[in-house]
Amino acid sequence: MDEQDELHVAMFPWLAFGHMIPYLELAKQIAQRGHKISFISTPRNIQRLPPIPPNLTSRIKLVSLALPHVENLPDNAEATTDLPYDKIPYLKKAFDRLQDSLFHFLQSSSPDWIIFDFAPYWLPEIAAKLGISGVFFSILSAWTTTFFGPSYSARLNGDDARTEPQHFTVPPKWVTFPSKVAFRIHEAKRFLDHREVNSSGVTDGFRAGSVLAGCDVVAIRSCLELEADFLRLMEDLHGKPVIPVGLLPPSAHQFSEGGVDGEWVPISEWLDKQAQGSVVYIAFGSELTMSENEITELALGVELSGLPFFWALRNGDDSVRLPDGFEERVKGRGVVWTSWAPQPRIMAHESVGFFLTHCGYSSVIEALSFGTCFDHVTLRHRPGINCKGF
Repeated sequence: MDEQDELHVAMFPWLAFGHMIPYLELAKQIAQRGHKISFISTPRNIQRLPPIPPNLTSRIKLVSLALPHVENLPDNAEATTDLPYDKIPYLKKAFDRLQDSLFHFLQSSSPDWIIFDFAPYWLPEIAAKLGISGVFFSILSAWTTTFFGPSYSARLNGDDARTEPQHFTVPPKWVTFPSKVAFRIHEAKRFLDHREVNSSGVTDGFRAGSVLAGCDVVAIRSCLELEADFLRLMEDLHGKPVIPVGLLPPSAHQFSEGGVDGEWVPISEWLDKQAQGSVVYIAFGSELTMSENEITELALGVELSGLPFFWALRNGDDSVRLPDGFEERVKGRGVVWTSWAPQPRIMAHESVGFFLTHCGYSSVIEALSFGTCFDHVTLRHRPGINCKGF
């Protein structure tokens, strides 16, 4: 590629590894086509990213911006995985205070494009002021994005007429083709509980509406083969080009969130001893904190199943305990793993035959890419809408 055709693309994901990893995968795809990337995050998150492939290190620059301190945000908490769920609004508040340092970086580096996430509602205005074209890259499916609102103006103004749980148990009226994408009643109630303004000062709906309104192009982690009708609907609803960039599945051999190969050794040794396709892998993402009742119900369920299981349980509340005697009763048959777990490697292992998930979109994509059967459990603030389009 000629230098005159080379683009400089800045990327600014939200501070969650379920967002940063897909952004990094997209960065690799763009860099492989001969363009220059500035991948922007905070120091601890930059340190915890998977390594850049050697052939792309000259094209992907990792840019660290110090995260400002805010009250109620624990020291060294720079990603959602570092926090219990109820503290995440304070992380968003700190994230919003990156405006000045991001402005100065963009002003001095003059990228041609900036690709941003749902959270920086203030960024499209900065990009426009500096003459930088903006792309909102959604790491969610098109069916999820369209379910949550008919247009960016509705999100900005809170004009969604759906106010009761039952309104969300059927496909929205703007979806004019057959669809199964809707909540169950208990999922709708949990969703509405988290729709209000939080401690960051703005709703997530306002954040998403602002970036949709201010971007030039929407990129989405999807493909025509999966949801062509919803992708066309997104273009019609928002009046902007919508570009599916593929599902961007991670490699089974990459790691993140500070994990090292040493974490994988005891896990792989245990999995190697299990029969092919026999293990139930249980994981609910890095953000979700389970209640004591939820942990107890799940623990007793896997105990009664009699199946071998690997349960990646990361809970922010140290007061939550497994049922008395549970670990002793399942010793040898099941593992409860409380530190970081390399999920792609686990799902790629031949002994894993089933995945029980909270249905985060990244987890669904990983299950699909490794051919692992899965089902979801609705837990608190995480309704399983990401499964409904299949």
